[in-house]
Amino acid sequence: MMLRSLALATAIAFSGVIAAPAFAQAAAAQAPAAGQAPVDVVQGIADQLSKAIEGHQAELKKDQEKLIAVIDDAFLPHFDIDYASILVLGQHAREATPAQRERFAKAFYNSITHRYAEGLLNYTRGRVKVLPFSGDLNDKRTVVRTQVVLDDGKTVAVDYAFRKGRAGDWKAYDVIIEGISYITNYRNQVDAEIRKEGLDQLISDLETKGSKALETMEKEGKASS
Repeated sequence: MMLRSLALATAIAFSGVIAAPAFAQAAAAQAPAAGQAPVDVVQGIADQLSKAIEGHQAELKKDQEKLIAVIDDAFLPHFDIDYASILVLGQHAREATPAQRERFAKAFYNSITHRYAEGLLNYTRGRVKVLPFSGDLNDKRTVVRTQVVLDDGKTVAVDYAFRKGRAGDWKAYDVIIEGISYITNYRNQVDAEIRKEGLDQLISDLETKGSKALETMEKEGKASS
């Protein structure tokens, strides 16, 4: 039951972390306001999700692509597309061509959103409590802390790591759930898959199998740990 409940926290936290370059143009139309602090970005995402999902669960459950669009609208303008995808590829990012990096980012993002989208159907106002920010803003890494309330009333710590972009706006690039960085977690799994079958094959698997390829990768990662 606890693992099932954690899917909600994962869905809320991770659905939009790895944003694909292919979506950049659409996201630009909803660019975040200049000077918006990281804690305000997170609060805005939480408010937007609650407004879009509450009262529409039945409709969204029948139309997953519409649910994916809700996720895109809320998350994509606020995540560092290029940096996040490079972090997941790790050392393989240096070996990949720009075209491979773009294909990987798009395929991986699609797999992630389809893998966790349904968990967002349980999202309601008050599920996420954004904690007050303390300390100084660091352009390279500033962490916003939140708590996600699970079905049983327990809370899960979900932290968002932000960096300041060249345009001066803050964008997230990683999510840490109960101390576990999902960028690091998936980087380890991606590294294992690339070493086993190569980057092109991994990209092809993600493009053709989507969330099923991601699920297989997760299971293999757990089995080898």
